[in-house]
Amino acid sequence: MSYFSHETAIIDDDCIIGKGTKIWHFSHIMTGCIIGNDCNIGQNVVVSPDVVLGNNVKVQNNVSIYTGVICEDDVFLGPSMVFTNVINPRSAVNRKSEYGKTLVKRGATIGANSTIVCGVTLGEFCFVGAGAVVIRNVKPYALVVGNPSKQIGWMSEFGHRLNFNEQGIGVCPESKEKYRLSNDIVTKI
Repeated sequence: MSYFSHETAIIDDDCIIGKGTKIWHFSHIMTGCIIGNDCNIGQNVVVSPDVVLGNNVKVQNNVSIYTGVICEDDVFLGPSMVFTNVINPRSAVNRKSEYGKTLVKRGATIGANSTIVCGVTLGEFCFVGAGAVVIRNVKPYALVVGNPSKQIGWMSEFGHRLNFNEQGIGVCPESKEKYRLSNDIVTKI
């Protein structure tokens, strides 16, 4: 076995789990999941059937990742955040054939206690603040907060708030990488 699984973790049949991945206490990886290399799945996490996690995805404690979710490489899922997969759930109505798809692009961060309503795409390196409720797509590098979430700024790939000068250039204070804001779209220079 090329990954670590705590003795209390449950891993169903037909899962693919990458080299160097760690799955911690009381977590359940359900049938058909694909989990990449070097992921960290914290305590009490549920990964529902057919979920896909890329490489180096960090899943903190008490996270629920439901069927229909795809997380690309380097995604961070904060403590107790949750995805949904049905837009209008009812206990007495079976809507398994209506699961919505949610795509979390490379490098995105989702803060603690956030809720991601199904059917959205979270752009590369976006940052969802703690407790936010995301009900629409989030642009690459965007910083969103609140319920419902709204964009209040932009973030660097290192997770710092970007401030743009009159020419639309922002610099990450940690990496010194430069970004351009043009037509409400941020790109790394």
